[in-house]
Amino acid sequence: MINLKGLSVILTGSTGGIGGSILEKLVLGGANILATGTNDEKLKKIKEKYKDVKVQKFDISLHKEIENFIDKSNEILGNKIDVLINNAGITIDNLSIRMKEEEWNKVLDINLTSTFLLSKNAIKKMLKNKKGKIINITSVVGHTGNIGQANYTASKAGVIAMSKSLALEYGKKNIQVNCVSPGFIKTDMTEKISEEYKEVLKSRIPLARFGDPKDIANTVTFLCSDLSDYITGETIHVNGGMYFS
Repeated sequence: MINLKGLSVILTGSTGGIGGSILEKLVLGGANILATGTNDEKLKKIKEKYKDVKVQKFDISLHKEIENFIDKSNEILGNKIDVLINNAGITIDNLSIRMKEEEWNKVLDINLTSTFLLSKNAIKKMLKNKKGKIINITSVVGHTGNIGQANYTASKAGVIAMSKSLALEYGKKNIQVNCVSPGFIKTDMTEKISEEYKEVLKSRIPLARFGDPKDIANTVTFLCSDLSDYITGETIHVNGGMYFS
């Protein structure tokens, strides 16, 4: 197990399938964690399962509250944010000609703008501590495109490009910014796909299977650790070979 003792980490979207797996790996590594989400019941379960994890309900779509959220999180974590993991996000799928402007705006606002504002305010804290890491969870479709997801793919492609810019801006300040780009992972979302279409998707994956949330969590844990200190501006693809960059 990678040693994360002494690291203070904010994890957004901690109540989902991938978020839950990342949280478990962070706990096993010994990190000091603040887990966030919007589901009261799921956050309560996290607190019951992991006694030492700090839990805070927060909706990242509330842009005007993000600066205050980061300030409060910094205090909760002992005035130190070593790692920010931007995992929270949404999908609102529709074919482009049917997509409403509000469907476009909501996905971009949460997946891209909220990620930028969280990163911006966390970087301010990291600059004071002279180090930090930001890990953004993107998606393979941000590289390939996907039918019915013009808004989602645009948001994820935007996060990837933004991460490169942040890496260039703050590399000299010892702040690394990277992305993890999942392919098709076994979550509640992929469980809704018909068995027939699942087989079609698997036929396009060289490893011939969907990934497990722990595959994403393992990569995120590596990027949190000092094993990744010379990596920045990168996107690590975890997709079973369905897309090569």
